[in-house]
Amino acid sequence: MGLIFRLLIGLAVALCVGFGASYYALTDGRLFAAVRVGSWAAWPDIGQPTPDPYSRAYLARTGTLQLGYAEGLQFTASTDDSGDPLDARCQYRVTGEVPGASFWTLVASDPEGVNIAASPDLPALHSERVARWGDGGLNATIGQAMGPGNWLEIEGTGAFRLVLTLYDAVVFSGANTTIEAMPAIERMGCQ
Repeated sequence: MGLIFRLLIGLAVALCVGFGASYYALTDGRLFAAVRVGSWAAWPDIGQPTPDPYSRAYLARTGTLQLGYAEGLQFTASTDDSGDPLDARCQYRVTGEVPGASFWTLVASDPEGVNIAASPDLPALHSERVARWGDGGLNATIGQAMGPGNWLEIEGTGAFRLVLTLYDAVVFSGANTTIEAMPAIERMGCQ
């Protein structure tokens, strides 16, 4: 009886650890194929002709169409820099240098990927139509109330994420495979 009980406990622990590690690798993946810089995460190997198994599994799990490796790179953030989840009832300030790219977009979406911009005329901020700081950095306010700098008005309640897509990115092309900084995400206040 003791042997069977220990065997069942061992099997339960093995299943929990195995499935837990797989779930972690496919959702957060910091230790596997994801690249994290502050609150932002990206899966740069997804656009490769033969991505690693974790990137393939992440792509299959999310069901999203990804850009090719040379076409661009998509970073997502679902928390601010203090680690708190992004909430549509709050206002955020996104500031700092955007990594080198020919063009970039910043979109707010719900957890399922649906754009939550309040205006159909302004569904995203993009590099061609933003006012920049003197050093060329981004200065944007994301929220339901108007704020300083560039404003992306959102609607709804609950969790959301920011998606920064770099098109024709210098990052991860050729010998350059590091990112020193991404824009900071700071919560300004909540309604």
